[in-house]
Amino acid sequence: MTETYGNFDLIQRVKLDITDVVLTKWRSRITGLSIVHLDYESPIVNGYFTVGTEIFNDSGCPHALEHLVFMGSKKYPLNGTLSQIANRSFSDGLNATTCQDRTFYTVSTAGGQGFLQILPIYVDHILYPTLTQSAFVTEVHHIDPSGSDSGVVSNEMQGHENSTPDVMTRHGYRSDAGGVMEAVRTLDMQQIRDYHAKYYVPHNLCLIVGGKFTGGTESLLSVVQNEIEPTLVANGQNNGIRGPPGWARPFVETPSADRVPFESKTVTVELPPIDEEVGTLVIIWMGPPPNDYLTRNALNFMAKYLTSSPIAPLNAEYIETDNPLCTNIFFQEEVRANFIQLGVEISSVLIEHLDTFNEKLKHSLNVIIEDGIDMARMLKVIDRNQRQLRSALESDRASVLSPKVMTDFILGPEDGSELHETTDETTFYDELRKWTSDQWTALIKRYYIGSPSVVIRGRPSRELTDRLKREESARINARVQKRDPEGLAKAKYELENAKKDNNVPIPEAVLTKFPVPDVSSIAWIPVQSVQEGGKVKPTSTSKTDNSQLRKHINADGSKLPFFVHFDHVESDFVTVRAVLSLAKLPNRLRPIFAVYMSSFFSLPVTTSSGERLTHEEVVTRLDNETVSYGNHLGLQGNFSETFCVSIETEKGMYEAAVRWMKDLLYNAEFDMQQLQVICAKKNLSYNEEVDVQDILYTFSAKILYEKSSTRRSHTPLVLMKAIPEIMERIRKNPKGVRKDFEKVRKYLTDPSGIRFSVAGNVLDLPKPRSTWGKYFKNLIPGGRFLQFILPKPRSTWGKYLRNLIPDVHLEPIKLGNETLNDVGRNPRKKAVVLSPVVGENAFATFTAKGVQDFQNAEYPALCLALEVLNATGGHLLQSIRGSGLAYAALMHCDLEVGHLSFTIHDSSDILRAYGEAAKVVERLVKRTIALEDTAVDAAKSAIVYKIANAFSTPRAAAVTSFVDLCLRGLNESSSHTLKKFQAVTKDEILTALKKYCLPLFSPDTSIAVVLTSQGRFDSTASDLRSLGFDVEKKTF
Repeated sequence: MTETYGNFDLIQRVKLDITDVVLTKWRSRITGLSIVHLDYESPIVNGYFTVGTEIFNDSGCPHALEHLVFMGSKKYPLNGTLSQIANRSFSDGLNATTCQDRTFYTVSTAGGQGFLQILPIYVDHILYPTLTQSAFVTEVHHIDPSGSDSGVVSNEMQGHENSTPDVMTRHGYRSDAGGVMEAVRTLDMQQIRDYHAKYYVPHNLCLIVGGKFTGGTESLLSVVQNEIEPTLVANGQNNGIRGPPGWARPFVETPSADRVPFESKTVTVELPPIDEEVGTLVIIWMGPPPNDYLTRNALNFMAKYLTSSPIAPLNAEYIETDNPLCTNIFFQEEVRANFIQLGVEISSVLIEHLDTFNEKLKHSLNVIIEDGIDMARMLKVIDRNQRQLRSALESDRASVLSPKVMTDFILGPEDGSELHETTDETTFYDELRKWTSDQWTALIKRYYIGSPSVVIRGRPSRELTDRLKREESARINARVQKRDPEGLAKAKYELENAKKDNNVPIPEAVLTKFPVPDVSSIAWIPVQSVQEGGKVKPTSTSKTDNSQLRKHINADGSKLPFFVHFDHVESDFVTVRAVLSLAKLPNRLRPIFAVYMSSFFSLPVTTSSGERLTHEEVVTRLDNETVSYGNHLGLQGNFSETFCVSIETEKGMYEAAVRWMKDLLYNAEFDMQQLQVICAKKNLSYNEEVDVQDILYTFSAKILYEKSSTRRSHTPLVLMKAIPEIMERIRKNPKGVRKDFEKVRKYLTDPSGIRFSVAGNVLDLPKPRSTWGKYFKNLIPGGRFLQFILPKPRSTWGKYLRNLIPDVHLEPIKLGNETLNDVGRNPRKKAVVLSPVVGENAFATFTAKGVQDFQNAEYPALCLALEVLNATGGHLLQSIRGSGLAYAALMHCDLEVGHLSFTIHDSSDILRAYGEAAKVVERLVKRTIALEDTAVDAAKSAIVYKIANAFSTPRAAAVTSFVDLCLRGLNESSSHTLKKFQAVTKDEILTALKKYCLPLFSPDTSIAVVLTSQGRFDSTASDLRSLGFDVEKKTF
């Protein structure tokens, strides 16, 4: 690779030791624009276009500007052009994030061709946005006809205004980059234009790109040199590396760079009372300089040592007890210009300990210092962290490395001289392995005991809720009185004019000059798959030739009579997974099962060798032998009537993963004292702030599903009642509870419902198949038969009898549609309106019938119809978000259940947003709004991205292969799937809109769950009744 390319000089080239990434940093000597290319193999190319953004007030100017960038640019002034071209370029949409020190704009495409096509257009929007007053009105803030605040940014920030994380974080900064509502309401467009002119300049912009281009890094440099640089020069932005005279680099050359020592202080802030029994605590210290990477890594390992597992010292003392004081202790670091800000957040602290918890924590740390560090465990912490980092890099290099590169651009040396240290932290691991206990305890003394600290106590306050409600009501009433009917009419007129300005149709010629990329430009990750046992269908070779894998497995002992699925991908790791059916689990045992899930990896176990391990020893050995382990309901958002357990190890530890799976499933001991600890921790966790989406899901599930459905029985509102009852039963009747846990295990290990899988570098495993027979032969009926008929030497017997061994009968997976109640099978009329304790914004989910079955012939047309509606810049979002009615709206099809849902987030007027969506769908169906060919092309391109993304990494490809073949029953190549979507016509999309989407907007064919503010509780219920819904009101 040359040292220069046009205007660009190569200033750093780093080959990372821990992963197959080559990092190059380039900078234009003419404009100062920076480029970082993370070069690695992947079908997905990711972009992170980063601007250093500093703000000294709470106006939210950086955040508002982030939104306005997407509304049009100098070369492409029409709103939606950028989004629609991105949609045509094998992208799944655009996004951006505003942080305290940066704003970064993201795009991901399938293949490099589409990425290079969208790049110059995206940069034009970032550096030369139109910033019109009409865009400000709809996207940032306006007054709606009722006198209420509205606008996309306004709606978003209203949702954040009084949330616990935002309130706590706000007190740790001098200003809020997102903005607080009082200041957002007074922000104007000129402030934003001035801010853009100051910070959005080439020498303050870095284009960070991760992925592979057919022509290498030169392809990227060529587009920037020939299509972006000339525009920068033409706009007079050829001021060199350092920019024009007077330019001060944000944070580094401004007053923010001053390292002012902390002064110890304690601040108490009021929080909305999710539960008045618990509060939140945040403690902040000043850490080392940002470029002291050795100390930073040491502090990271110390945090993991203290809190990373149930047996970690602080977790064991405060959380893993039958009387927990909190639910989580989380250490973190944030990079500042000249120091690292160290922090710890303690969640759900019992209110009686809130004022003293800081001192308790300090005492605990002093005890650890006095006792010394368990050096054997610390070394294991470092080893495990290294395994996890390697695994994370293999899974998603861009997500792991891009934040580090962004931080280096914003705060690091301009020449990129620290890029190697910041992106490859393992260079410091060997030195840290040599540290003594005294060195580790000195770290605690210096930074957590001896340093001044800022303590922020978040105390729940019902008075705050009442006060906020009174103030908001008074403010709106004052505005309505101040703005007489003529003033409100003027506001309405301004809004309607702004909507017209922002919704000018984009000529098709503007879009079609950007061709849809060639699918052949995408480098797919190959997967070889083989299934055994359970009377499964043989795997087709239509995806990838699996002969090599089949030969390797057949060479390893005899055929397995129980179900094991092998997916081979190139990887340093292997994941062993069990998918267990919940179909036969009685409803009364489902709360017990929830506790079983939480305790699965932290119960005493008798190992295959006969050794009894305490729960502490189980956790210790799991941490030492694995990369990760976990469990959850279902896979890839489906199959919630299954319980999935996964254990990931390095491929050399494959046998250990299989052995652990057997021991944990069959040999765990239901210790009542440990189960009581698990229950107490879960019970306290229900006091935490609940995600709005979880609330909508919980009440929708209650309407749509039988009580025995996992989707309904496993929701927080059900379990928060059941867990205390289980705790009481453990105290009064431990033997009876133990029997219930044993029954749960018996149902879960019913051979007819067990599916195992192996994903990873199977070809490098010396015994991929016989390892399963070794550990499961006496547990699954077919396995016992295998042992009986194959005496040693088994190879001869296996040669002749492997096809005669009876397979275990495998029941089909129970699908969600089988657990629907009458309303779920025929959604109609039912509506629930919920009013929380706090909050001004509204949220809603509407549900109707959709297509069911993963092989349903109507699905491709419906899927494309949803892509048309959900597209950024499409008609649906233009009507809702473009009117400032909500922050987001989305339609989703659940193929497993056969439901279609429409969800609206952060809305200032939920039923107006619902009504606007209804108009769009109806007009599309009636063809009074044209369904453009470009919209159809964009929808089909979005499908290409989704399919490619499902195979974007070896791990993702293996999981998708297993789910498609073994759970969804799909057995076709990606190219064959794409052909189905490409064959869908415009008329078929319109038919799907009429048949499935339109019923979402009729009470005769849909149900609704709406979460609204207390002030609109009654009116929302009344409005839903007037639409024809049968409404139930609930306050919680």
